Amino acid sequence: MKFLILCLGNIGPEYADTRHNVGFMVGDYLARKFEAAPWALGRHAFTTEIKHKGKTFVLVKPTTYMNLSGKAAAHWLSTLKLEKEQLLVVTDDLALPFGKLRLKGKGSAGGQNGLKHIQETLGTDEYARLRFGIDSSFSKGRQVDYVLSPFSADEQIDLPLRLEKAADAVLAFGTLGIERAMNVVNVK
Repeated sequence: MKFLILCLGNIGPEYADTRHNVGFMVGDYLARKFEAAPWALGRHAFTTEIKHKGKTFVLVKPTTYMNLSGKAAAHWLSTLKLEKEQLLVVTDDLALPFGKLRLKGKGSAGGQNGLKHIQETLGTDEYARLRFGIDSSFSKGRQVDYVLSPFSADEQIDLPLRLEKAADAVLAFGTLGIERAMNVVNVK
């Protein structure tokens, strides 16, 4: 069984360690942990793959910037001949406290432009998404500056553990299925 793990973020060194790139960070964590082949540039994305418990996880980091992530989703689903049930999108979420994870099998974009474009491109909101909380500690009108800024010093201390938990959630999605994985990931 094969799964497409679409890790959202923005390309370029100026975005590398920002809150908005936590999806890329989860993909990079998984690639390092499983000693994956180097990321290869393909159409609309950098890709690599890992294997875990007999499952293949194709990790994808779009090169289209966040608000055009649907291009990578549609292309790689088609290229890999996968169904939307085999897709998991990993993204940041302002509505969740830092490091809190929320796994869902479908739902609204919740104001996240990457998810919005994926839903528009795929024509459905019925695909799994793993939201990684980045908190919302910003002044009114400063949302863009906040999501495009690095994690705080305190958050950076906890970030490796939080990324590990997010990586475990990705693996649970592929090995347990969405319903059972939600029961494991979405504990209070």
